[in-house]
Amino acid sequence: TFDDFNLTKEEYELRKEAEKKDKDEDKKDNDKDEDAIEPITIDLTNIEDRQKRLTIHSSNLSSAIMTKDGSKLYYMCQFDDGYDLWVHDFRKKETKQIADLGGRGGDLQFDKDEKNLFLFSNGSIVKIATADNKRKGISFSAEMYLDKTKERAYMFEHIWRQVQKKFYVTNLHNVDWKLHKEAYATFLPHINNNYDYAEMLSEMLGELNASHTGSGYRHRDPAGDATASLGVFFDYDYTGTGVKVVEVLAKSPLTKAKSEVEAGTIIEKIDGVEITANMSHFALLNHKSGKNTLLSCYNPTTKKRWDEVVKPISLGQEYQLLYKRWVERQRAETERISKGRLGYVHIRGMNSQSFRDIFSDIFGKNAHKEALIVDTRFNGGGWLHDDLATLLSGEKYVTYIPREKEKGWDPMNKWIRPSILLMNEGNYSDAHAFPYVYSTLEIGETVGMPVPGTMTAVWWETLLDRSLYFGIPQVGAKDMEGKYLENQQLEPDYKVWNDYDLINKGQDQQLEKAIDVMLKQLDK
Repeated sequence: TFDDFNLTKEEYELRKEAEKKDKDEDKKDNDKDEDAIEPITIDLTNIEDRQKRLTIHSSNLSSAIMTKDGSKLYYMCQFDDGYDLWVHDFRKKETKQIADLGGRGGDLQFDKDEKNLFLFSNGSIVKIATADNKRKGISFSAEMYLDKTKERAYMFEHIWRQVQKKFYVTNLHNVDWKLHKEAYATFLPHINNNYDYAEMLSEMLGELNASHTGSGYRHRDPAGDATASLGVFFDYDYTGTGVKVVEVLAKSPLTKAKSEVEAGTIIEKIDGVEITANMSHFALLNHKSGKNTLLSCYNPTTKKRWDEVVKPISLGQEYQLLYKRWVERQRAETERISKGRLGYVHIRGMNSQSFRDIFSDIFGKNAHKEALIVDTRFNGGGWLHDDLATLLSGEKYVTYIPREKEKGWDPMNKWIRPSILLMNEGNYSDAHAFPYVYSTLEIGETVGMPVPGTMTAVWWETLLDRSLYFGIPQVGAKDMEGKYLENQQLEPDYKVWNDYDLINKGQDQQLEKAIDVMLKQLDK
């Protein structure tokens, strides 16, 4: 079968012709039952050598389906602008794009004779003729009566059973799960919306006293309010007409070359609507994200008035700018207090992108620092603890010196100097695991506040009603003494509570303590 799969179009046609000839001769000599099913025997010897890459693309697949004879593969894969439908012909060794699907993937199915391929995507059905790839939309109409009360009762039963079968310890933290089912089921007839339903499920799951549990409701309203942002801070003590800018965020839409908006600028109108005293300007930015918006501005210092067009950003994009601003302030403070001796990195999440970001920062701008502040605060988790521990525990074993000048060393892809770790109450899941690993392996000391014991691997399930989800911690982790890390609080070496009034003024006492401890270690 593997050899047949690798045949060219011409070789395959010759093989099929020979097989047909042999079959005809066998039919003359023997009266064989054509409908008889021949047994399939799979040769497992060296099966690992019979692997083939089926597509030329390295991207996320939404759906894929192969013809019965194995000659063609239809698949949907994702690129920058969304998903596309492709077909690869294994005999001809060629790949063609059939359709641009836009933002979403979908599902693929053949009809009985494989003459048509049915594409389900973006809420529509398209029929594609496999002979010439011609497309035809299929319109349909369907109605269904849904009993939401019964559906919620079904999902309730499903969740209860899933927890019983998949919770990371079989004793369910010694909780009488049957008792709680009976108690919480009494609420079901009285719940008529998914907000309350998710809240009730969270209360029941909360009885387990475990992390990574609970339920949530994802409300989606494409026509709902969506306030855009200009990427600036406003002076809320300002009492005149318009709104006064006190800071323009880096990479804000107002940092474009032609923009004259700066700290102190007063925005008097948005799209011609005057911003009067005691009026909230946010309503004027509703649904304006990515759209040309006219700002009428005034500079009190120069007495100049002007108009400029800007494309506001979404609140999600503004959040990214705020995060980058915070990191840059932390880095600048570390540079200032340590007089350039220490580097700073923040690990935002336990994921590939965060690892790439800190790897770049560590061996880029921080490559020649004497030591490193590793900040994990507010990290929501993922799965990166071992990669980080390996990255930060390098030991130098060789120096490269061309013509008596030190130019490098190994390992080049590990940090070989001291580091200190910042953590706080906001660390969760794998962001509890990493400080634990960091301390257990004695990579360095820790500063901040205790981290709740939340080191379990979770499985989040989207329910039958896809606006609802719930979570189960499925895999526990034990320390070297055989104790589960779940519910085992991790204490820092230096416990420092950030005073609200000071942090509100930009003074981070935990960062200051980490810098102080690290400098004292270096100066010993």
